[in-house]
Amino acid sequence: MKSRYSTQKLAVLGLMTALVFASNYARIILPVSIGGNTAFTLANIACCLSGLMLGPIGGLASGLGSALYDLTNPLYAAECWITFINKGAMGLIAGLVAYQLLKKDGHRYYKYLFAAILGCVAYYILYFLKTFFIAGLFAADGNAALGIAAVISKIPASIFNAAIAIIASPYLALALEKALHRAGLQFE
Repeated sequence: MKSRYSTQKLAVLGLMTALVFASNYARIILPVSIGGNTAFTLANIACCLSGLMLGPIGGLASGLGSALYDLTNPLYAAECWITFINKGAMGLIAGLVAYQLLKKDGHRYYKYLFAAILGCVAYYILYFLKTFFIAGLFAADGNAALGIAAVISKIPASIFNAAIAIIASPYLALALEKALHRAGLQFE
């Protein structure tokens, strides 16, 4: 019986999980008036990259690496399961789209770019929903206006983080793909 996942792919999955975990430490935390803090972070690059490099299973690396980071920080530990779902969705969607698009002819960069865009869109929809519910409906006794204000306060950092991930992850995926190919390794 042949396994769907080779030892090599599982090792890269572990490495990508560790990369996502470590990249969460590269952040600048910014206080916002409503809804806690927001941050400029490099973790979204690694989350998208895990999907682009590993396909849908990359969602496991992005979700698990980010959730493990949350468990190391008392500010985020209670929400680690939400982070697992949200960041996992980013890698999963990027991976699904990239996997499907790579089956067709065309320039790989644009396929990776489109996959990264959709991965980020999926993540930020979930992130803004979480922010709305936690900051508004749960924390303020059902005050939707506070939830909306919390979402609005997080939009600038979110746009920056998404833009960096969308720009950097396709280039990194192409560079890693080329290096892996030269080493005789492939994951498609």
